[in-house]
Amino acid sequence: MQTMTETSYAPQTARTASVSFENTPIEVSPNAKRTLLLSALVAAICGGLYGYDTGIISGTLPLMGEEFHLNAGMKESVASAILLGAVFGAFGAGSLSERYGRRTTTCLVSAIFVLGALACSMAPDVRSLIGARLVLGLAVGGSTQVVPMYISELAPRERRGTLVTMFNVAIGIGIVVAAVIGLFERTNWGWRPMIAIAAGPAAIVFVSTFFLPKSPRWAAENEGVKSAIASLSRIRTTRKAVRCEMRDIHETTEGVDPDNRGWRGLFQPWVRPALVAALGVAFFTQCGGLEMMIYYAPTFLSDAGFGASSAMLASLGVAVVYCVMTFLGCLFVDRIGRRRLMLVMGPGAALALIGLGVMFMTRPEPGSLGSWLIVAFLLLFMMFNSGGIQVCGWLLGAEMFPLSMRGQATSLHAATLWGADLLVTSTALTMAEDIGLTWTMWFYAFVNIASIAFVFFFVPETSGASLEDIEHALMEKRFRPTKGHTAIARSEDQDETLIPG
Repeated sequence: MQTMTETSYAPQTARTASVSFENTPIEVSPNAKRTLLLSALVAAICGGLYGYDTGIISGTLPLMGEEFHLNAGMKESVASAILLGAVFGAFGAGSLSERYGRRTTTCLVSAIFVLGALACSMAPDVRSLIGARLVLGLAVGGSTQVVPMYISELAPRERRGTLVTMFNVAIGIGIVVAAVIGLFERTNWGWRPMIAIAAGPAAIVFVSTFFLPKSPRWAAENEGVKSAIASLSRIRTTRKAVRCEMRDIHETTEGVDPDNRGWRGLFQPWVRPALVAALGVAFFTQCGGLEMMIYYAPTFLSDAGFGASSAMLASLGVAVVYCVMTFLGCLFVDRIGRRRLMLVMGPGAALALIGLGVMFMTRPEPGSLGSWLIVAFLLLFMMFNSGGIQVCGWLLGAEMFPLSMRGQATSLHAATLWGADLLVTSTALTMAEDIGLTWTMWFYAFVNIASIAFVFFFVPETSGASLEDIEHALMEKRFRPTKGHTAIARSEDQDETLIPG
């Protein structure tokens, strides 16, 4: 088992690196594929914890409201406290993941998950509950910063999209589990056990991380070639694959200008296209309305005349659709491409929200055709949004940024996601009360239309490119959409073969 400590790394020249590659013995593991898959699965459990801890609030919030006598504003505070903590957790995890490694940070995050879940379940009053959810938010935000990046740096280029989006699939599974428990067990269990059970999977992740491989890219930058080769040898099936990937990694870690490292490097002009693309998609991922539906669908449906059981059943449907569509997105995102998937699915999400607003305006009677159309449009929105931009939101942040600033960049990316989520969650109920459900849905339809335009003009295709290919495209100013379809544009003197997309 590898130790979780950092050692100094002195950059080598290309010549000495080549000698190191030739002289360093490489023994690939016969279980490399299994190790890679298990690493992605264990890390993705953090996504399941995120999904559960954020999704369970829809089932527990009414019970908390009864126990603590909460008004709409206090409910928003309880629901959004985890998001505020997530913003700080995302920034904190970035520095930790750069200094101590992706694996170590994942271990720490899982420990905070355990403590946060238990603290929430034992909160004696609403202030303690909000404070405990802030702590839980640190783990949620930290996991969304480090886990997609960790999986991205472990994955081979042709499987990166699939493996990273396993994090999204795990989020969906967590939301479904939360919805099932909220529907069938909330009256039997009460809200405290519903929150406390998340500590169990978190403890499993904590123990498992001690046996996972290090990120080979972090190891190359911080511990040197031998450590990186040792990590790659655990997750690649051939010596040739290890050597080829190691050469690419070394080219990006050797002799990096101090101005291109950390926060200073993140704001260099040549990095700006990735910063705009990744943060823009992050903003629209959360502000498109999906999190609002997950948190407040039962509340919206109750306001529209649905009974409590019907509203919770519809909420379960929302969770199931999210889970199914993110799973399908996981399977096809590498084949279809990130940008194309968002452009194909985005219009459907906008149209579904427009239809939902129309149905809320008509205020149909419970059990009528109109009431069923409300549920249908709600599920259609979930289908198009979760199968499109939700699949790509975390993925793009994990793969677009150069290695020398990736920890800080993914911190900013995750903080943008959580900041946008906080904005939506802390205002959705108030907006619905002030302007009505119809105009609320139409507002979010406009946001989805804006996201389509943003993706079309600012987001290039990264499917099929290695992390090093993407970094080179940024440095050579080829990181831009091409006309019609998109790919990372190639200069004329380069290979004519475009990245699939």
